[in-house]
Amino acid sequence: MSGSFPRLLGISGSLRRDSFNTAVLRGIAEALRGKVALTIHPLNDIPPYDGDRDGEEPPSPVRALKAAIAECDGVVLCSPEYNWGMSGVLKNAIDWASRPSFASPLKGKPALLMSASPGSAGGARAHVQMRDAMASALARVVARPPVTISLAHQKAADGRLFDKASLDFAVAAVDDLLDEIELVSGHRSKRV
Repeated sequence: MSGSFPRLLGISGSLRRDSFNTAVLRGIAEALRGKVALTIHPLNDIPPYDGDRDGEEPPSPVRALKAAIAECDGVVLCSPEYNWGMSGVLKNAIDWASRPSFASPLKGKPALLMSASPGSAGGARAHVQMRDAMASALARVVARPPVTISLAHQKAADGRLFDKASLDFAVAAVDDLLDEIELVSGHRSKRV
Protein backbone atom coordinates (compact mmCIF):
# COMPACT_ATOMS: atom_id res chain seq x y z
CA MET A 1 0.00 0.00 0.00
CA SER A 2 1.17 3.46 -0.73
CA GLY A 3 -0.13 6.69 0.72
CA SER A 4 -2.23 6.84 3.83
CA PHE A 5 -5.16 4.71 2.64
CA PRO A 6 -5.35 1.40 0.80
CA ARG A 7 -6.22 1.98 -2.87
CA LEU A 8 -9.05 -0.21 -4.08
CA LEU A 9 -10.29 -0.54 -7.63
CA GLY A 10 -14.00 -1.18 -8.04
CA ILE A 11 -15.13 -2.89 -11.24
CA SER A 12 -18.84 -3.11 -11.95
CA GLY A 13 -19.99 -5.84 -14.28
CA SER A 14 -22.86 -3.69 -15.48
CA LEU A 15 -22.78 -0.94 -18.09
CA ARG A 16 -26.28 0.24 -17.23
CA ARG A 17 -26.48 3.91 -16.23
CA ASP A 18 -28.54 3.06 -13.11
CA SER A 19 -26.65 -0.15 -12.35
CA PHE A 20 -27.28 -1.68 -8.93
CA ASN A 21 -23.74 -3.09 -8.97
CA THR A 22 -22.20 0.31 -9.56
CA ALA A 23 -24.49 1.65 -6.82
CA VAL A 24 -23.03 -0.95 -4.44
CA LEU A 25 -19.50 0.20 -5.23
CA ARG A 26 -20.45 3.86 -4.81
CA GLY A 27 -22.12 3.09 -1.49
CA ILE A 28 -19.00 1.31 -0.25
CA ALA A 29 -16.75 4.15 -1.42
CA GLU A 30 -18.91 6.65 0.45
CA ALA A 31 -19.16 4.53 3.61
CA LEU A 32 -15.40 3.99 3.72
CA ARG A 33 -14.33 7.52 2.76
CA GLY A 34 -11.40 8.43 4.99
CA LYS A 35 -10.41 4.75 5.42
CA VAL A 36 -9.86 3.56 1.85
CA ALA A 37 -9.66 5.17 -1.56
CA LEU A 38 -12.03 3.25 -3.84
CA THR A 39 -12.03 4.24 -7.51
CA ILE A 40 -14.58 2.76 -9.91
CA HIS A 41 -13.19 1.82 -13.31
CA PRO A 42 -15.87 1.69 -16.04
CA LEU A 43 -15.82 -1.08 -18.63
CA ASN A 44 -17.84 0.73 -21.31
CA ASP A 45 -14.91 1.18 -23.71
CA ILE A 46 -13.27 -2.24 -23.32
CA PRO A 47 -13.53 -3.97 -26.72
CA PRO A 48 -14.36 -7.67 -27.08
CA TYR A 49 -11.29 -9.79 -26.39
CA ASP A 50 -9.30 -10.41 -29.56
CA GLY A 51 -6.05 -12.35 -29.34
CA ASP A 52 -4.83 -10.62 -32.50
CA ARG A 53 -4.98 -7.26 -30.69
CA ASP A 54 -3.49 -8.62 -27.46
CA GLY A 55 0.22 -7.96 -27.46
CA GLU A 56 2.70 -5.19 -26.76
CA GLU A 57 0.16 -2.50 -27.65
CA PRO A 58 -3.37 -3.60 -26.69
CA PRO A 59 -6.22 -1.10 -27.17
CA SER A 60 -5.87 2.01 -24.98
CA PRO A 61 -8.93 1.20 -22.78
CA VAL A 62 -7.33 -2.18 -22.04
CA ARG A 63 -4.00 -0.54 -21.18
CA ALA A 64 -5.85 1.82 -18.83
CA LEU A 65 -7.64 -1.10 -17.13
CA LYS A 66 -4.41 -3.05 -16.68
CA ALA A 67 -2.62 0.02 -15.32
CA ALA A 68 -5.45 0.67 -12.84
CA ILE A 69 -5.28 -2.93 -11.63
CA ALA A 70 -1.49 -2.83 -11.35
CA GLU A 71 -1.56 0.40 -9.33
CA CYS A 72 -4.24 -0.59 -6.82
CA ASP A 73 -3.80 -2.60 -3.64
CA GLY A 74 -6.89 -4.73 -4.25
CA VAL A 75 -9.89 -5.10 -6.54
CA VAL A 76 -13.59 -5.32 -5.78
CA LEU A 77 -15.65 -6.95 -8.52
CA CYS A 78 -19.42 -6.53 -8.38
CA SER A 79 -21.47 -8.29 -11.05
CA PRO A 80 -25.09 -8.83 -11.91
CA GLU A 81 -26.17 -12.36 -12.68
CA TYR A 82 -27.10 -13.06 -16.29
CA ASN A 83 -28.28 -16.58 -17.13
CA TRP A 84 -26.73 -18.00 -13.96
CA GLY A 85 -23.35 -16.41 -14.53
CA MET A 86 -21.38 -13.21 -14.35
CA SER A 87 -21.93 -10.53 -16.95
CA GLY A 88 -20.23 -10.84 -20.32
CA VAL A 89 -18.56 -7.43 -19.96
CA LEU A 90 -16.93 -8.47 -16.69
CA LYS A 91 -15.73 -11.79 -18.13
CA ASN A 92 -14.36 -9.90 -21.14
CA ALA A 93 -12.49 -7.48 -18.86
CA ILE A 94 -11.01 -10.36 -16.87
CA ASP A 95 -9.94 -12.03 -20.12
CA TRP A 96 -8.05 -8.89 -21.18
CA ALA A 97 -6.59 -8.20 -17.72
CA SER A 98 -5.42 -11.80 -17.26
CA ARG A 99 -2.92 -11.48 -20.11
CA PRO A 100 -0.11 -12.26 -20.41
CA SER A 101 -0.59 -15.56 -18.63
CA PHE A 102 1.33 -15.88 -15.37
CA ALA A 103 2.46 -12.22 -15.56
CA SER A 104 -0.77 -10.24 -15.62
CA PRO A 105 -1.62 -7.39 -13.24
CA LEU A 106 -4.17 -9.72 -11.62
CA LYS A 107 -1.49 -12.23 -10.55
CA GLY A 108 -1.32 -12.16 -6.75
CA LYS A 109 -3.77 -9.23 -6.54
CA PRO A 110 -6.16 -9.45 -3.58
CA ALA A 111 -9.72 -9.56 -4.92
CA LEU A 112 -13.18 -9.43 -3.37
CA LEU A 113 -16.25 -10.71 -5.24
CA MET A 114 -19.76 -9.28 -4.88
CA SER A 115 -23.04 -9.43 -6.74
CA ALA A 116 -26.28 -7.48 -6.68
CA SER A 117 -29.53 -8.35 -8.37
CA PRO A 118 -33.23 -7.55 -8.17
CA GLY A 119 -33.75 -11.30 -7.72
CA SER A 120 -34.03 -13.10 -4.41
CA ALA A 121 -30.67 -14.90 -4.79
CA GLY A 122 -28.76 -11.64 -5.21
CA GLY A 123 -26.68 -12.97 -8.09
CA ALA A 124 -25.22 -15.84 -6.05
CA ARG A 125 -24.67 -18.06 -9.08
CA ALA A 126 -22.43 -15.43 -10.71
CA HIS A 127 -19.91 -15.97 -7.91
CA VAL A 128 -18.89 -19.39 -9.18
CA GLN A 129 -17.83 -18.03 -12.57
CA MET A 130 -16.15 -14.97 -11.06
CA ARG A 131 -14.20 -17.11 -8.60
CA ASP A 132 -13.10 -19.54 -11.32
CA ALA A 133 -12.04 -16.77 -13.71
CA MET A 134 -10.11 -14.87 -11.05
CA ALA A 135 -8.46 -18.06 -9.76
CA SER A 136 -7.39 -18.84 -13.32
CA ALA A 137 -5.89 -15.35 -13.53
CA LEU A 138 -3.95 -16.19 -10.31
CA ALA A 139 -5.62 -13.44 -8.26
CA ARG A 140 -5.89 -13.87 -4.47
CA VAL A 141 -9.67 -14.16 -4.09
CA VAL A 142 -10.70 -13.48 -0.51
CA ALA A 143 -12.07 -16.67 1.05
CA ARG A 144 -15.30 -15.66 2.73
CA PRO A 145 -19.05 -16.16 2.42
CA PRO A 146 -20.29 -14.62 -0.84
CA VAL A 147 -21.45 -11.03 -0.78
CA THR A 148 -24.83 -11.13 -2.48
CA ILE A 149 -27.30 -8.28 -2.38
CA SER A 150 -30.79 -9.45 -3.22
CA LEU A 151 -33.73 -7.21 -4.11
CA ALA A 152 -31.18 -4.56 -5.05
CA HIS A 153 -33.83 -2.42 -6.74
CA GLN A 154 -35.29 -1.78 -3.26
CA LYS A 155 -31.91 -1.03 -1.67
CA ALA A 156 -30.35 1.51 -4.02
CA ALA A 157 -31.39 5.02 -4.99
CA ASP A 158 -29.69 8.01 -6.57
CA GLY A 159 -26.84 5.76 -7.75
CA ARG A 160 -25.89 4.52 -4.27
CA LEU A 161 -26.62 1.53 -2.06
CA PHE A 162 -28.47 2.91 0.97
CA ASP A 163 -29.76 -0.21 2.75
CA LYS A 164 -27.87 -0.30 6.06
CA ALA A 165 -27.79 -4.08 6.50
CA SER A 166 -26.54 -4.64 2.94
CA LEU A 167 -24.01 -1.85 3.23
CA ASP A 168 -22.73 -3.18 6.57
CA PHE A 169 -22.39 -6.65 5.01
CA ALA A 170 -20.43 -5.25 2.05
CA VAL A 171 -18.20 -3.09 4.28
CA ALA A 172 -17.40 -6.13 6.48
CA ALA A 173 -16.31 -7.95 3.32
CA VAL A 174 -14.05 -5.04 2.39
CA ASP A 175 -12.49 -5.38 5.85
CA ASP A 176 -11.64 -8.98 4.92
CA LEU A 177 -10.11 -7.71 1.68
CA LEU A 178 -8.03 -5.21 3.67
CA ASP A 179 -6.81 -8.06 5.87
CA GLU A 180 -5.73 -9.93 2.72
CA ILE A 181 -3.97 -6.82 1.42
CA GLU A 182 -2.12 -6.51 4.73
CA LEU A 183 -1.12 -10.16 4.53
CA VAL A 184 0.23 -9.69 1.00
CA SER A 185 1.97 -6.39 1.72
CA GLY A 186 3.56 -7.63 4.91
CA HIS A 187 2.57 -4.64 7.02
CA ARG A 188 -0.44 -3.35 8.87
CA SER A 189 -2.42 -0.37 7.74
CA LYS A 190 -3.90 2.27 10.03
CA ARG A 191 -7.55 1.26 10.11
CA VAL A 192 -10.17 2.51 12.49
